[in-house]
Amino acid sequence: MDSIDLGKVLGAAQGYRDLARAAVAEIPATNQRAHHGFAWIATSVAALEAVADWLAANGGGTGLDRQVALLGFAETVAQLTGGLPMGQNELLRPGDLGLGPAARDLAHACADLVEGDHAATRAAVAAALAAGQWLSEGLHDPELDTIRDQFRRFTEAEVLPHAHKWHLANALIPDATVQAMADLGTFGATIPEEFGGLGLSKLVMCLITEELSRGWIGAGSLGTRSEIAGELIAMGGTAEQKQYWLPRIASGEVLPTAVFTEPDTGSDLGSLQTRARFDGDEWVIDGAKTWITHASRSDLMTLLCRTLPDAKGYSGLSMLLVPKPRGTDADPFPAEGMSGSEIEVLGYRGMREYALQFDGLRAPGHALLGGEQGQGFKQLMRTFEAARIQTAARAVGVAKRALELGLDYALSRKQFGQALVHFPRVADKLAMSLADFVLSRELTYAAARAKDTGKRCDIEAGMAKLLAARAAWANADASLQIHGGNGYALEYEISRVLCDARILNIFEGAAEIQAQVIARGLLEGRN
Repeated sequence: MDSIDLGKVLGAAQGYRDLARAAVAEIPATNQRAHHGFAWIATSVAALEAVADWLAANGGGTGLDRQVALLGFAETVAQLTGGLPMGQNELLRPGDLGLGPAARDLAHACADLVEGDHAATRAAVAAALAAGQWLSEGLHDPELDTIRDQFRRFTEAEVLPHAHKWHLANALIPDATVQAMADLGTFGATIPEEFGGLGLSKLVMCLITEELSRGWIGAGSLGTRSEIAGELIAMGGTAEQKQYWLPRIASGEVLPTAVFTEPDTGSDLGSLQTRARFDGDEWVIDGAKTWITHASRSDLMTLLCRTLPDAKGYSGLSMLLVPKPRGTDADPFPAEGMSGSEIEVLGYRGMREYALQFDGLRAPGHALLGGEQGQGFKQLMRTFEAARIQTAARAVGVAKRALELGLDYALSRKQFGQALVHFPRVADKLAMSLADFVLSRELTYAAARAKDTGKRCDIEAGMAKLLAARAAWANADASLQIHGGNGYALEYEISRVLCDARILNIFEGAAEIQAQVIARGLLEGRN
């Protein structure tokens, strides 16, 4: 295994990606299969680059690190040259981009890797997991390692023991747990220190989100609303808006909710119809929103609406900071002019989803973000990078929990006189789940580091979310298969993890939207 030069493999894969870019540049953007396929190719190669960087940062890695990297490289190159899954029943073939000869050249250049028998490596990886070994995860920064450990301990003590019970009851995350998360700094991690936050990096945000989401995606996602609201206000708010809202969000006193999506628009934000008009010294809001997470128990809505009715598309949109009273079970929406109904969902519980109706809801005159109309879409777009990186981190946490559950079950369940972990098809699932996990983890960390440089990184964020969401679903599905019939029973945690994993490919921009963003950006030469 150590005789295979992964650097050479990476170089060949990068060359293939560049040929794909050149090929797609000649194909009209209306051919979504081709353009989205190129995005998947570029994402796959970026994941290999991230894993190579991880090995290098760890001095070449441990034996387990190198085995997992080998499996990840082998499978990725095999997909590039044979069939790259864009969905359960959508495989991108090299011929779809006219890359048949290039794919054969790549397969030939990497023949030792692609044509090798990796059964022994998969078995060794599964055996290492069974023996309690794990990948290198130190970040070579004591502060980062301490924060990860702190949130890991919190998750083990306060989230994992209760999450499945909360899920089955469709209960909100208890107020005491929310307060404990606030006390740890969850909601103010990236808010500047001058406004009461911790002023930490997006990489820290990823570590916090990953650990909490490993316990339950609802816990990891609770911070997303604060991340979005905090970025909106920090980047686009007036001095007064920053001084008032950011300390309250950072402390957890104010729980925000993002109010963007409408029933008939989905990702087409330029078609939003919810309107706000200025009446005296207040804004008056009318319209409907849907898929609003944590809408009842929130205190602040970041609400995207149309304030310039004569302006077409995005140019008429503005962002309002709309305070609201916190709801209760008896009266979920006590604000006059606002009503809502819960949307029952398969998973992703703990905050609840709602459809909202606004009929003359009033907001203060100073609610307009930044004090300027027509800037709402631009303001929102600036937050999508961090939100999508955080969503990728949620997916990484879910992928890890799925692997842990599959491993635990494979160790404890015996069939035909031996534990399931000793059956090759079970061991294969565990080994490849670990490979998918590390590919998505390192790509997500790479996106966070790019964001921390201050550069535009919508491409990196889209790649991280695209790959991590697929890994979470694949790992959850494989783990449930290891559980067999028991995995389909509500009493087993994996049933919840499977439902939670499925949403990751949809919210914060569906996989198809991510692919479109990636392809367009790369073809414009932005990376």
